[in-house]
Amino acid sequence: MQRTHQLFQQARELIPGGVNSPVRAFKGVGGEPIFFERGEGPYMWDVDGKRYVDYVCSWGPLVAGHADAEIVRRVQETAARGLSFGTPVELEVEMARTLCQHVPSLEMVRLVNSGTEATMSALRLARGFTGRDKIVKFQGNYHGHVDALLAQAGSGALTLGVPGCPGVPEAVVAETLTVPYNDIDAVEQCFNEHGSEIAAVIVEPVAGNMNCVPPVPGFLEKLREVCDRTDALLIFDEVMTGFRVGPQCAQGRYGITPDLTCLGKVVGGGMPVGAFGGRREIMEALAPVGGVYQAGTLSGNPVTMAAGLATLERITAPGAFEGLEQTTTRVVDGIKERADAAGISLATNQAGSMFGLFFTDDAPVTRFEQVKACDLDAFNRFFHAMLEEGVYLAPAAFEAGFVSLAHDDTAVQETLDAAERAFARV
Repeated sequence: MQRTHQLFQQARELIPGGVNSPVRAFKGVGGEPIFFERGEGPYMWDVDGKRYVDYVCSWGPLVAGHADAEIVRRVQETAARGLSFGTPVELEVEMARTLCQHVPSLEMVRLVNSGTEATMSALRLARGFTGRDKIVKFQGNYHGHVDALLAQAGSGALTLGVPGCPGVPEAVVAETLTVPYNDIDAVEQCFNEHGSEIAAVIVEPVAGNMNCVPPVPGFLEKLREVCDRTDALLIFDEVMTGFRVGPQCAQGRYGITPDLTCLGKVVGGGMPVGAFGGRREIMEALAPVGGVYQAGTLSGNPVTMAAGLATLERITAPGAFEGLEQTTTRVVDGIKERADAAGISLATNQAGSMFGLFFTDDAPVTRFEQVKACDLDAFNRFFHAMLEEGVYLAPAAFEAGFVSLAHDDTAVQETLDAAERAFARV
């Protein structure tokens, strides 16, 4: 690991913490981050030449795997014609049409450049459309580094927003209400107290930033019911779950149609992207039709659109997602079986091609408090053991894992053999 160590030392002199996104820093697991130089299929190679089976998949976007030949071809052809124009292009119309065809809630969509930009814009639109100020979010749900959503959750059923990050004034999060995820009673209490003031509820329909925690039965249904009752908007943050938990995203999987949907990750196929959309009457409140302003120099970038469209063709092809979900089940069930055989307390969650590993005997894991109570030291030991065995998991116990279409029988078996050896050392 000599070269990766040297690069990290150089990076620390030039970049805060040596990384351009905090979770990459290995602070949650200890040690130094690994620098990678190439990927192919289900594998990545670090700068020192070691190969890993990858279950981060660029934090979700690479549902087709690394350097998929068709996606790369489409990107190269598009890039050769120009990287950006700052004008409308045909590919962004094709992307909008594709998203509206596959995502139940979308009648119109606006393309942006990141998931954070999508959620930020959706909140502004919800407030502008409803004429209300308060937003409801959930403990353990992450919606990007939007000031108003960096609110810290406290004890009890309902916590008025307080800053969870230096640099965020109290006034910015004063209109943010934080409720425990998967707690139906707390949702009802929140709306009983503030229903007429609430512009929107924003939720990860499957939580992916407190590891992978699916909704309990009735939770998403309750959100739809209370929003309908109070004329608040329901926003699904599907930046992570979009085309990851089903070919119609989480809303198709669970049969709940939100008013607005935020997308990213898979939609860009590995290129920077975001999108938000919903009912026509809401979306037409955006400039230049309506008065809610939102803009972006590189929005609808043709190279990103080419990568995203090629990726969406792959994952929405007949039978593709079903096969991907089956592969994910093999990985998750196989790891669980090997943990049981080693006498290790391990709970698992899965939603489509997302999964979570929890070192706890308190199963099923449905609440943020359960996630925080897991044995983090055991996870850290397992993470490093798997790293030594050539399997790259997310370097944090609070992050979901991802499987790609490129994870074949060989990659799965390598993973399960590595897990068996790793559990023997945990």
